[in-house]
Amino acid sequence: PECRDCVLIPRTWRRYWQEFGNRARKMEGEKLGLEAFAHYLDVPVSDMLRDIFSLFNEQEDNMIDIREYVIALSVVCRPAKTLETMKLAFRMFEAEEDSAITVAELACILKTALGVADLDVSRLFAAIDAEDTGKLTFGKFRSFAEHHPNFSEDYLSTDNTGRNGCPHQPKATPNAKPQTNGFCPDFSPRDNHHDTTPDDSVKKHN
Repeated sequence: PECRDCVLIPRTWRRYWQEFGNRARKMEGEKLGLEAFAHYLDVPVSDMLRDIFSLFNEQEDNMIDIREYVIALSVVCRPAKTLETMKLAFRMFEAEEDSAITVAELACILKTALGVADLDVSRLFAAIDAEDTGKLTFGKFRSFAEHHPNFSEDYLSTDNTGRNGCPHQPKATPNAKPQTNGFCPDFSPRDNHHDTTPDDSVKKHN
């Protein structure tokens, strides 16, 4: 898919995903309004920025979690590196004391990565957390994904309405399997596809 969001970041940022993730992690879930979002990206407020902001304004309180934006940006700009995106997501959400996330945090991560409005991750979480610790590390998630490359179909159930009724998102149907609205759902460890870079996207929009 075209990396529509990538036109909102400097081209050199494609080399600094770790730094980008670290900045978001330091905010510890602090939410941003539109002006703060523009300042965070170092871009002016524009119609495009408002449109993207609205995609992540799920609570309709005019505030967004920047970590969700970083995850979605990584997915659309690096579609061949889904496990790298998950690693980035875990780093932003994990607790410092044990480098692990909760079931609610996994739900937030996967909802954003798959581009769906609602997602039940309880079966997936329980399958990975075989010891019933209530926490998951990226290492455990990666190992599970490598052994179960189709886990999204086997363990997840979703409301397919998409973010804020995205027109590209199929409508939910009974017993429907997870679908996406343009974000990459393939968590296979074999990353053999072409990545869309911010430079590519800028060219497409010029």
